Amino acid sequence: MYSLTVCDNIMIAHSFRGEEFGPAQRLHGATFAVEAEFRAPKLDHLHLLVDIGLAKVELRKALDTMDYRNLDAEPQFAGLNTTTEYLCAHIHGLLCAALKDGRLGAQSGNVTALKVLLRESPNAWAAYEAEVG
Repeated sequence: MYSLTVCDNIMIAHSFRGEEFGPAQRLHGATFAVEAEFRAPKLDHLHLLVDIGLAKVELRKALDTMDYRNLDAEPQFAGLNTTTEYLCAHIHGLLCAALKDGRLGAQSGNVTALKVLLRESPNAWAAYEAEVG
């Protein structure tokens, strides 16, 4: 299996609902390093998995929907606990839509799986990985 990873980062504010979250129920900020790993069993005739430049552009577009925002105030996240795990799956969905639309180059049709990883710190991170479908 081949893989290609692009990285970026976001800064967000949010709060959580539920006693389980303790002090994180209050509004707080988070800075995430974001990694998107595209996987495919084969490369195209040029030996490419996806266009790395387009992958970086599409990751930034996905992140721009939440970067420097209070997620509690964003309609797309209304009533949701925007945990790190949840945000991984959300970004995964945005990037899968970009793949389906061919926005990562003609060869991106070979991509079969995508992993999105958000690092909150060197000691804590979460990821969501699934087939592209």
